[in-house]
This record gives sequence, structure tokens and C-alpha cells, in this order.
Amino acid sequence: MSDNSKASIASLSRALKEGRGGLLTRLQLGRAFLAAGDNERALNVLRESSALAPGIADAALALGEALLAAGHLPAAVVEFQRAARLDPDFTPARYALGCAWLEAGEADHAIESLRPIAHSNDTLAGDAERKIAEAEKLKTARHAPAGYIRHLFDQFSADYDTRMLGQLDYRAHLILRAFADLLLGDTNKRDVLDLGCGTGLAGACFKDLAARLDGVDLSPRMIDKARSRGIYDTLTVADLQTVLDSPQRQYDLLLAADTLVYIGDLAPIFSSAAKRLRAGGFFLFTVERKDGTGYELGEKRRYRHSETYLRGEAERPGLDVMGVIQCTPRMELHKPVDGLAVGLQKPGP
Repeated sequence: MSDNSKASIASLSRALKEGRGGLLTRLQLGRAFLAAGDNERALNVLRESSALAPGIADAALALGEALLAAGHLPAAVVEFQRAARLDPDFTPARYALGCAWLEAGEADHAIESLRPIAHSNDTLAGDAERKIAEAEKLKTARHAPAGYIRHLFDQFSADYDTRMLGQLDYRAHLILRAFADLLLGDTNKRDVLDLGCGTGLAGACFKDLAARLDGVDLSPRMIDKARSRGIYDTLTVADLQTVLDSPQRQYDLLLAADTLVYIGDLAPIFSSAAKRLRAGGFFLFTVERKDGTGYELGEKRRYRHSETYLRGEAERPGLDVMGVIQCTPRMELHKPVDGLAVGLQKPGP
């Protein structure tokens, strides 16, 4: 924290303590904490400010800014929406909402919020135009944005297992374990990396086969749930491509249960997986199935991949296709999802 930040925080805190400051002073103090990187104190001050002035748009905006900085994207969106409702002409709130929707991967919502600003004479018009351009690119991206995935699974983390195992009859982790029993051919212990580990459902299925079990997921809240199982040696909040590309340990088994549905172009994943696997190691994953060739983005913003595409891209980095099985990894609106379970192997020495 800089000396200027310390002095500003001390002065504002003193003014409030001596009864010389009102809402504006509280908002300034919260934003001073935010600028200094003290998100926890910023949240405390700005939550109190919003409670004291629930009808003031700037108080809702400031709280949203603090929530966003602390990584609470869904809650931040709610506060930005509230600020925009309280004052429809409050451009900073609508701009912040558009940016938050963009971070969450909701391109259409982002454009809807930002377009009126871009078409205005406001000082934020140019920034809004640039954000709209980002949103348009997002609509044709080859994978779902990290913010969208984090936003989605942070929301579902509290009751994820109940929702998935109950309402959606999720079975991808069980399908991969049965597939592994067919392909691996023995019960030797292996070093396992669980990609998109979520709450640890796949990890729990494979723990008995693991000499070492590591997990990676974009959602901090999902990682917290996985950690509570006590089965992983390490858990990392990160993008799976970043983890695969890092020059760290190699693995005997990579798992991706219902994870690659958020990635269209799998070529970089397969290439990196081939490097992280030891000779003879396996990469087991599920996807949603597409007829014909290539891949496509479905209406639920999950990608579908054809068997032809998977085989072709897996072979490029030298991975052998050991099996492709049609399966139903989950239900959607009480109908079975058409999926594929795929087993790839890095050739032995």
C-alpha cells in the first residue's frame, strides 16, 4: 500500500469516526481500500454503505465493484443491475454491468448493456465500443471464456452434486471409470490429473487407482468443495490449458469428465496432453456427440464434437485412439444427452 493510499484511508476513517463524514465519505473510503488492494475491508465498508443507502445507485455500483474485485462475479452483476435500475441514466453502472456480463461470457447481455453507451456522447462511448467488439468476437470463440465457466460453476457449487447426480442423472465420472477398467488392464497405481475436477466426483471414482491425484478447475468454489473431500494431493484454480502447458510433472492418466464440452477446438488440448503424459499413459474424457464432421456450439453453450474430428485431432500429436464409446453422460430437460467416451494413449517406448 502506497503512502498516499495510507494517508487517504487514515483521513477518511478519522472523518467517519469523528462524525464528520456521510455516505460520500464512506464510498470514498471503500474505494480507497479497493484501490489499495484490501478487498475484504472494501467489502465491509461498502456493504454497510449500501445497507445505509439502499436507494442510492452509486452505493450499489461501489459494492458491485468491490464484489467483482473479490472474485464474486454473480453477486457483482446483481449489484450493477440494481444500480442501473435505481438510476437508468447512470452510465457508469450500465457500463460496469456490460463489462461484468462480458467477463461472465454473456456476450448478448454485454452488448445489450453497452450499445446505448456506445451510441451516446458519453466519455465512456469509446470504451463501450471496444467492449462490444470483444463481445462480438466472443460469440465466435473456439472455447467458452474462462469468466463464463467460473461464473457458471461458482453459482452451482453449493448444490452441484445434488443437482448433477439427482436432477441431471450425471454419470460421466462413472462412465470413465468403467472405461478405464476396460482399457488399463491392471490395478497398478498411477499419477492422475483430474482436469476440470469440479467437486471431485471423478477424483473419488479414481482415488483407488491413484498413487498421486491432482486436480484443476477454474471455479474457486468448486475447488473448495473438492478440497473438503480430502482425496487430492494438490488442487489448483486455473485454466486447464495453462496447467497442461506448464513444464511440471508428467502423468500416467489424464481425466476430463464433462469438461471438454466447454472447448470447441481441442487440438491445443490434445497436443499439450501428449506432452504431459508419460509413455503408455492414457487420456480419458467425455464429450457431447455431433454427427458428421467437426464441432459445433449447441444451444446450451456446450460444444459437440464428432468422432471423425476427435480421431483426426488426437492423431496429430501422436496419440493412439484406443476406444470411442457412445454413452449418455447426463440428462438435459429429462432427455438423454448423446455423448462419447474417448480413450487416447501415448505410445510406449
